[in-house]
Amino acid sequence: MAANLSWSAFGKATELRQRIFFTIGMLIVYRLGTFIPVPGIDGAALREFMESAASGIGGILSMFTGGALSRMGIFALGIMPYISASIIVQLMGSMYEPWKQLKKEGETGRKKLNQYTRYGTVVLATFQAYALAASLQAGDLVSDPGIFFLVSCIITLVGGTMFLMWLGEQITSRGIGNGISLIIFVGIVAEIPAAAAQFLSQGRSGAVSPGVIIGVLVMLAVVLTFVVFMERSLRKIHIQYPRRQVGMKVYDGGSSHLPIKVNPAGVIPAIFASALLLLPTTLSTFSGGSTGPIMSTILAYFGPGQPLYLVFFTSMIVFFTYFYTAEVAFKTDEVADNLKNQNGFVPGIRPGKRTAEYLDYVVRRILVLGSGYLALVCLMPEILRSQLSIPFYFGGTSVLIIVSVGMDTIQQIQSHLLAHQYEGLIEKSQLRGKRGDKKRTKGPARR
Repeated sequence: MAANLSWSAFGKATELRQRIFFTIGMLIVYRLGTFIPVPGIDGAALREFMESAASGIGGILSMFTGGALSRMGIFALGIMPYISASIIVQLMGSMYEPWKQLKKEGETGRKKLNQYTRYGTVVLATFQAYALAASLQAGDLVSDPGIFFLVSCIITLVGGTMFLMWLGEQITSRGIGNGISLIIFVGIVAEIPAAAAQFLSQGRSGAVSPGVIIGVLVMLAVVLTFVVFMERSLRKIHIQYPRRQVGMKVYDGGSSHLPIKVNPAGVIPAIFASALLLLPTTLSTFSGGSTGPIMSTILAYFGPGQPLYLVFFTSMIVFFTYFYTAEVAFKTDEVADNLKNQNGFVPGIRPGKRTAEYLDYVVRRILVLGSGYLALVCLMPEILRSQLSIPFYFGGTSVLIIVSVGMDTIQQIQSHLLAHQYEGLIEKSQLRGKRGDKKRTKGPARR
């Protein structure tokens, strides 16, 4: 597909250029907002606190906020409350019967669920903003503590999250790609130059040997290639359609394929598992280090890099992969019903319940490979950092997000370019038809 696209076609696609420029402008606005601080923060004390708390807060939260959390910018909460609310609504839509009916109502039901998602975002962002503001005040990171700081901080952080949600929706509708995913993507990519400079400076000072630097770069290229290969891998199930009779003619039945991705759940299982495992460390950080014996034991055995941490990380990734695929990403009952309504069937399998059982069997076997691939990609950076003491900026979740969002955006750009080329071909064919009509001489009109 990419070989058929050219820069000349891109130069003629005016609408695509406008969408790309609009997307870039909105992402620049997002990056500028990460540097605007919340009022009332003591910058020097905050910097020291974030350096000491990097193992808990500086993990998945800093990755999703593009560094705004470490600077306590107005986008410090990032887009995570919206993602959490949307995931909760999706899961409830699969299990709660009234919301199941909303999903079947088409566009009206989708708007209603989107409205519930926004309400949930406000609630989650308010709770997270209050916890963050209270912890900042308890840790002596505020220049003027009090009720005024709490209220102003909560309003600022919740407003920043709602603005990011609006920004993502604008990018999706008027720009290119998925807006929410691109905001996370830009937040991760923006931290790469600083992390790369720090990594290379360690090699220059002798803390890391040149062989380790070359090995990390080669391994990163191999991991990216492996993730791209696995994200594009499909299991195609042959679908046959019966013969149909139209009038006196009998048309042969067609055939197609039902594609099933090796990883239908995407990056969601890794995000869920990382967020749950970082919860004890983050709670201990917010409590100012005053942990009880139970929390101390949990931190000792389930801290980042510990064997039990790696075991439970793997188990939760596998669990969430199967759960999210069965409940949200690929519902075998709905797919089997759609095939039955379209008169399609799997050769040798009866339509309906038998088809759903067969698809469920195939998906379960595919997810053995898919969940193992997710666990491998997510655990490799943890093992490098904890067991081998090799500095590695990329987490497995960030690698998955970069690859999946990049591939999706490129595919959308290619689709717009192909649509523009087809429009040009249609216009040319219409012009040729008009020229041919002009050359024809009109005959006498019949009366």
